[in-house]
Amino acid sequence: MEKISVEDLLKFKFVSNLVVSPDAKKVVFVVHEMNERDNTYNSNLWIYDIERERLFQLTSSNSDSLPIWLNESLILFASMRDEKDKKRKESGEPLTVFYIIDVNGGEAKRAFEVPFHVKQLKKMNENFLLFTALYDHRLGDFSKMSNEEKEKILKFLKEEKDYEVLDEIPFWSNGSGFTNKKRIRLYTYDLRSNQIRAVSDELSNVEYFSDSEDGKTILYTANRFENVMMRSNDLYLYDLEKDRSTRLTHTEGFRYFFAEPFNGHLVFAGSDMKNYGINENPKFYLLDPSSGTVKLITPDFDASLYNSVNSDCRYGSLRTIKVDQGFLYFVSTQWHSCQLYRLDLSGKIEKLTETEGSVDGFDVVRGRIFFVGMKNLKLQEVYELSDGEERQISFFNEWVQKERSISKPERFTFTSEDGTLLEGWVMKPIDFQPEKKYPAILQIHGGPKTVYGEVFFHEMQLLANEGYFVLYCNPRGSDGRGNAFADIRGKYGTIDYEDIMSFLSESLKRYPFIDEGRIGVIGGSYGGFMTNWIVGHTDRFRAAVSDRSIANWISKFGTTDIGYFFVEDQHIATPWSNFEKLWFHSPMKYADKAKTPTLFIHSEEDYRCWLVEGLQMFTSLKFHGVDAKLIMFRGENHELSRSGKPLHRIRRLKEIVGWFNKHLK
Repeated sequence: MEKISVEDLLKFKFVSNLVVSPDAKKVVFVVHEMNERDNTYNSNLWIYDIERERLFQLTSSNSDSLPIWLNESLILFASMRDEKDKKRKESGEPLTVFYIIDVNGGEAKRAFEVPFHVKQLKKMNENFLLFTALYDHRLGDFSKMSNEEKEKILKFLKEEKDYEVLDEIPFWSNGSGFTNKKRIRLYTYDLRSNQIRAVSDELSNVEYFSDSEDGKTILYTANRFENVMMRSNDLYLYDLEKDRSTRLTHTEGFRYFFAEPFNGHLVFAGSDMKNYGINENPKFYLLDPSSGTVKLITPDFDASLYNSVNSDCRYGSLRTIKVDQGFLYFVSTQWHSCQLYRLDLSGKIEKLTETEGSVDGFDVVRGRIFFVGMKNLKLQEVYELSDGEERQISFFNEWVQKERSISKPERFTFTSEDGTLLEGWVMKPIDFQPEKKYPAILQIHGGPKTVYGEVFFHEMQLLANEGYFVLYCNPRGSDGRGNAFADIRGKYGTIDYEDIMSFLSESLKRYPFIDEGRIGVIGGSYGGFMTNWIVGHTDRFRAAVSDRSIANWISKFGTTDIGYFFVEDQHIATPWSNFEKLWFHSPMKYADKAKTPTLFIHSEEDYRCWLVEGLQMFTSLKFHGVDAKLIMFRGENHELSRSGKPLHRIRRLKEIVGWFNKHLK
């Protein structure tokens, strides 16, 4: 068995956009792999023939995405396979081109194009499609312009490229750049006339839209704002024949996570955010659209409705909500695993998958369930769930299990100093020998409302293969154990820090093979905040890596895409209501106490934890004579370690390994 290397990342495959055909006989999905030469990702469609149990690649343009089934054999998908289209898009023209292909044979045929960057696509009925796309107020109704008018607009945008006019917050978004007066709008597309019609208005961000049960109506949630975006949103019912949206919002100040037609009712999940803030777990409700009556059907449900299990081996998006044959299917993270569940009209919830790991997304048609998962320490694969059995049907990454050395995480539970039950894991170094002493690296996850679990994590496996113990835990603030456990508002750097330090002490007690004098720490986002906090509060670590971090809650409030609402919510303070509290919880305040050599990694376009956060902490350590280094990645954002350009991800990992090897070996 060979050791896992940095370059192995280039060989992994990732799966997204899994969709089951209407007759439940085939499954289409997108397989992504890194293109080292072009420093990008190749994306192609694959098919699984359920009856024949045959898996095969359908397309090979390397630029295919967003597949949907038009019928039992025809697939509509987006592709940039034409060089002329690529040049148009590169010139700044908003454009998505769609093709049709028959899974039974034949070449893909160009179907139509839309003058938008399409985000999501669904079929409403035989004649209409639904899609969301980025709307730019500067472009106006680009779809109805003549070619001459379009050329004038594009020329104007080129002339304006040196300027940004801001009159609202947030004014930018991680991964999207400046977003002032730009919105994600919902549109219909008429396959007969090729006409595009806007469903939502030009000031609303559409956050979710449902499947259509009757082919005539759909539900969608939208956040409309001028000047300042808040976290609450509204629920709408759209009638295609009337071309009208009716507001169904049942109470003000509510945040809807999703809404779907459900057995003659409308089901939605959401929270009023009154008890636990913006990260409060949602509950399920039934809404009678005729009377407006709302009924809570899961009063005791206390979990998230998304996959929060951390990994650096995913790419693309997947469905996580679906109604089929009288059940609402959904994923939820509970403790350290994300599993598939289903809900009936009475509010009864049934857990469908059991194997440790994560269900990253799924689709279900006529009771046939297929999902993309990370199970048994494997990278993403496609599975079928049948009679409770999770059957693996793809083997894209099986070579990793057969040819590489993998360290299995060893879980244990312990109680913190105040009696809170906590969980953590230790990964032994490859070729571990009990008579030797080894360096160790403590990993801290982001969020903070996410979790570490028992899934394949390349960075961790890489460090274990480099000869390190790898330690990680889920301190208070993490997801998976309900609202009260996740609630550390106003407590950042206190109970969470204590939990992490208690975990480290417990790990050292249980694993005496760890050299206490050679321990490093690394974390990203919230984990970067905690790493910065740690170096200012203890000298237990010989080296640190602070990735996409937070140094100063006051500057984060005024500069980042979520800062003004996230900081106020998580610290129950603003720079005006309690400046001292924000400064108390800012790692920069304690930088004069730091002694630990620290590597900072930050992306130039990270608008979630802006570059100034890394720069401030880096400058503070250098000013006080601490060994520090900062690496900035151009063209990258907060997602560098998960979906950044392949060569940038490789460079990041090499810098991390090099820093720890320098200081811990």
